[in-house]
Parts: sequence; C-alpha cells; structure tokens
Amino acid sequence: MILITGGAGFIGSNIAEALLKKGESVRILDNFSTGTRKNLPGSSSRLEIMEGDIRDMDTCRRAARGVDYVLHHAALTSIPRSVEDPLLNNEINITGTLNMLVAARDAGVTRLIFASSCAVYGDTTAPGSRRHRKENNRPLTEKTKPSPLSPYAVSKVVGEEYCRLFSELYHLNTIALRYFNVFGPRQDPASEYAAVIPKFIATLLRRRQPTIYGDGNQTRDFIFIDDVVRANLLACTAENAAGKVFNVACGRRVNLHELLHELRKILKVNITPIHEEARPGDIRHSWADISHAEKFLGFVPVCSLHHGLSRTAKWLKK
Repeated sequence: MILITGGAGFIGSNIAEALLKKGESVRILDNFSTGTRKNLPGSSSRLEIMEGDIRDMDTCRRAARGVDYVLHHAALTSIPRSVEDPLLNNEINITGTLNMLVAARDAGVTRLIFASSCAVYGDTTAPGSRRHRKENNRPLTEKTKPSPLSPYAVSKVVGEEYCRLFSELYHLNTIALRYFNVFGPRQDPASEYAAVIPKFIATLLRRRQPTIYGDGNQTRDFIFIDDVVRANLLACTAENAAGKVFNVACGRRVNLHELLHELRKILKVNITPIHEEARPGDIRHSWADISHAEKFLGFVPVCSLHHGLSRTAKWLKK
C-alpha cells in the first residue's frame, strides 16, 4: 500500500494514476482545500480515499497504518499566499510534515518521500556566490546553501531537515525531492496563485494578454509532470539514497520571454504580454544540476519542453 498525501492535487493525482496502472494499491489523504475530486483516478478496488487534514495527528496515524511507502505532497504550495499568511503556511507545511513523519515512523513505513522545492535556494546560484546576481552562470547543486526568500521556502528547508533528522535519529528511511517548475495536465490555471505555464496558456486561449511579473528575463527550469512521476517511483526503491536530497528538473533554463514565444507557436497566436512589478518572494533565476539524481536514483528526464507544453495546452483546451 502506498499513501499519497495531497493525492487529489496536481502532482499527487498524476502519481496515483501511474501507480494504479502499475497494479499498486493506493491510499489518498486530502482535505480537498485545493485538490479536487475530478483529479482522482477512476474507481478502482485498489484505490482508497481518505478525506482529512495533515494538521490532525490522529488522521495522519490512520492514514499511515498498513502503508509501505508515503509520498508526502500535501502542502500549501503558493509562495504569494505564504507571504500573506505565514502562520497558515507553518501549520500545514511544517507541523503537517512533522505529523506525517511521526506517523510514518510509528507505523513502520519503509520509506517516506518528501516533496520539497527549488524555492529553498532563493537567489543563490552556486556555493559562495552572492544573492541577486544578475546572471546565473552555474546550475544549482544540492550542496548550494539554502537562502529562502519566502515562508513557503523556509517551510521546505525545515521539512528537509526533519526528514534528514528522522533518517539519522529514528532510522526512518526518507528522501527529499526538490522540484523545480513542474507543469502539465491537471494544473489549475484559474487559481489566483496559478503557476506561470497554465496561466499563460489559459490567457492566450482567451486571446488576452498574459502578465509577466518583472522584465521577463528571469529563468526557470521547467519539468513536465510525467518526469516528476518517474522520479517519485524511482525514489521509492533506490538504494543508498536514504536521508538525501535530490534536484528534480530538466537541467535546462528558459526565460519567460522564450517560454511565451514557444507557447505562441504551439497555440498559433501572436499576443504580446503585459509587464507588472516583480512579486515579493519570487526568485530571479532557477537552474538545476541533476547529476546527483541521475547517480543515485537513475533519474534522467525524457520529456522535452515542446512536448510537455503541447500536451498541457491540449489538456487545457478541453
């Protein structure tokens, strides 16, 4: 049995679908605050759905009972919302994660995979570099010192440290995956805090001007959801990986102007963006070194940006 917390969300539901196709039994724990039932895979005797909140310890204990692996994706994932409400961010992302770690430890879970984020890096670009450098000339490695710029990023640093501690102190096998900019089907474009790709696509489909916060030269390392799903499956069984942190990305940087240009080609539109002030907590550059994940997890991304954008656009058109 595999437990996915936040399994009705964008990433969690895609992982659940993949696991069910492989014949695994899946339990989903979600409070449906941002996840939705329409994301859930079709009915299956191997799928169990628990409605509950990771802030409740009893709920976490019930969810972890009889489970082999925990894929912990339940979180408040919006950086702007974490800036607006740091207390809520702390309750969900730190207390909730600690609850799941304790519940997994006490239930004898084989391994817990923690969904972390590239937001932990902030604007550092390499060990010893200055923050807010104008150009990011080297990809980020897992050895780069975290420099969080938002409460959300702080909570992911704390979650990683709790995972490391539980591996060392309580012998609970944990792995943290630092997701870079994940995109794909089931990502909500309507949310006030929607990620840039679904928001751009939805806006262009309505023949409206998309909004770029800042000058558009900020870079991101975009990774398609199918590759993130594969990273999770590999992390469940990888040997000699306990207590470690891994970047999960494509290892390629793309600025927002390049992204918008690719989307306009795919959607066959020619619409210029609107520029607004950069948002507090947003980082300038993001680019991953994924050699560590390749070495220990056997992870190599296979989905190109064009392929992923085309599939995402096709899904959103529906």
